[in-house]
Amino acid sequence: MTTPLLYFFILGDVLGAGVYVLVGQVAAESGGAVWVPLAVALGLALLTASSYAELATKYPRAGGASHYATLAYGPFAGFLAGFCMLAAGVVSVAALARGFGGDYLTAFVSLPVALVAVVFLTALALLNARGIRESTRANTVATLVEVAGLVLVVGLGARVVLRGDGDLSGLTELGTPGHGPAAAVLSGSVLAFYSFVGFETSVNVAEETRDPRRSYPRALFGALVTAGLVYVLVGIAAAAAVDTKTLAASSGPLLEVVEAAGGVPARLFGFIALVAVANGALLTGIMSSRLAYGMARDGLLPGFLAKVLPGRRTPWAAIAATTSLSLLLALTGDVAELASTLVLLLLVVFFVVNTAVLVLRRDAVPHDHFRTPAPVAVLGAVSCVLLATQIEREVWTRGLIVLAAGALLGVLAAVRRRRG
Repeated sequence: MTTPLLYFFILGDVLGAGVYVLVGQVAAESGGAVWVPLAVALGLALLTASSYAELATKYPRAGGASHYATLAYGPFAGFLAGFCMLAAGVVSVAALARGFGGDYLTAFVSLPVALVAVVFLTALALLNARGIRESTRANTVATLVEVAGLVLVVGLGARVVLRGDGDLSGLTELGTPGHGPAAAVLSGSVLAFYSFVGFETSVNVAEETRDPRRSYPRALFGALVTAGLVYVLVGIAAAAAVDTKTLAASSGPLLEVVEAAGGVPARLFGFIALVAVANGALLTGIMSSRLAYGMARDGLLPGFLAKVLPGRRTPWAAIAATTSLSLLLALTGDVAELASTLVLLLLVVFFVVNTAVLVLRRDAVPHDHFRTPAPVAVLGAVSCVLLATQIEREVWTRGLIVLAAGALLGVLAAVRRRRG
């Protein structure tokens, strides 16, 4: 894989569904200056991405955070990191399932969110089970559609401002009745961080990259900065074209920009947004089911999850299990709560990665690799702790239950390995 191909691979993984769903939720947390928490989230993502760049070029092989945690802290920490990645994927699909049933779908038909979640997740599971070739073909088309949709939003926001209907004063409004400016930025950044996740899975293709020492850091940082610039422009366009209360109350916030600008049918943009949300859920569902399958095959999860369809060889048991858990979460949580839970789980993984960089400095390798400055890795770990303090108590409760389940499964897996 060349540097440009890797760049577009990472960009397609990062850029997409999150911002379609969460701009309104970020506005509710931070105020009209939606672009500020988006920019802060980009900066925080770049800190952790720097640690991933060192580890991926130092150990260019699939496994990601689980592999790095195993090298630095042992197999139990490695299992827990892998389990958190798996749980984060399941939660992400649940959040996107609820987002799919929101205002974007209402542009076509009004249906109960619970019913939409059931049908939506069942359809994605069937596509996933049909095969990776069909799924990746669908992803290629959907990625082009969702990027076009974000560019369209930026253009429509500029149109509203240029004709004099926009309100630029909201772009400097930070804070809500419940939060001062600093707390509002941090609270909004927790949700905005969700829009940047996806870059961490790219480490699994580092070993398939031509000259990863040079290619991987360039592609990773380039893709994140590109996504961040697009997100900031989308945040500016949304806040300038639509008042904060309307954004915060909408489950299809970018549709509000389209309606304010006029000239583009609401149904057309609703379709684009639904494609983006579905594509994000499909990619994450593929990752989650394959991760569950791989962990089961290695004896880290129950063995039945390693069962595959006889003809297509797709992991039907893992697909069924991860889809069922996503459906349960979609029926019991809202988008903001699920997004915060996902971020909490990934913050645990990112903290482990940022500290593992420093621990593994004593491990010399024979080849040259990217090296992140130690203060950057420390700041990356501190940023994870800082964001975690902004997550609500209810989300922490759900997250701790997931971590406890992971710890228990990790102990059981260790016992099975010793007996084996």
